[in-house]
Amino acid sequence: MAQVAKHDFVRALLMRLGLAVISAAIVFGVWELIARALKIPSYLLPAPSLVFAELAQRLPRVLEHATVTTTSMLLGYALGIAVALPLAMALAYSRLFEAAVYPSVVFLQILPKIAIAPLFIIWFGFGMLPKVLLVFLLTFFPIVVSAVAGFKSCDPDIIELARATGTSRLRLFLKIRFPSALPEIFTGLKVAAALASTAAVVAEFVSSDAGLGYLLLTFNGELLTSMVFGTIIILGVIGLALYYLVEGLERLIIPWHVAARGEQTLGKLF
Repeated sequence: MAQVAKHDFVRALLMRLGLAVISAAIVFGVWELIARALKIPSYLLPAPSLVFAELAQRLPRVLEHATVTTTSMLLGYALGIAVALPLAMALAYSRLFEAAVYPSVVFLQILPKIAIAPLFIIWFGFGMLPKVLLVFLLTFFPIVVSAVAGFKSCDPDIIELARATGTSRLRLFLKIRFPSALPEIFTGLKVAAALASTAAVVAEFVSSDAGLGYLLLTFNGELLTSMVFGTIIILGVIGLALYYLVEGLERLIIPWHVAARGEQTLGKLF
């Protein structure tokens, strides 16, 4: 039975990867045809063949800067998780704390991050720390909101039954509250993963001499539109990798959730 489930999972994963590759090939093919048929100048809209040719020539440099961006993304994302989950627990289980703190959390989210970035430069100087903090600010809010919703969504009847059987508060949390909140938590984690690359690039736009955001500004100033597109593609690949890493952990940790079972159902349909 376990082997059948594993086979279905692998089949669904390969099916999804194949569909993604096919859709990407169609997009790049249409892009190539439009660029060539309309004879659009390369500085306005380069054909994908030109983009990938230029990217291949400068790949070592791009990968060096991609390492910087990826590092700030991962550090800021990890910091966001480390702060957001304990904060969400406190907000979910204390109405007084929620009334006092939650408006401040929302206020931080409302503030435009591009306006906060220069302050981080003044306070912390240039380097990795301001970028990590900006990624943290942009990623921790969706995790907090989703986790609070998850912790509050536990069935009260189940909670009362567990308490009636003498279950301790710690065991109640570990066995009931936290597992029931995991689907909502992973929803926030995936949204935050998608935002992490945006935050890292915004920070590099404002204050950096390295990273993909810095490269985008450099290539744009040199009118190397093909490399602007190439850098954007690399940035998108990094963001997708982080997103699907989180999604893979979701399937591994909560395979019983409907979002994880949907992949197996898709595999069976084909």
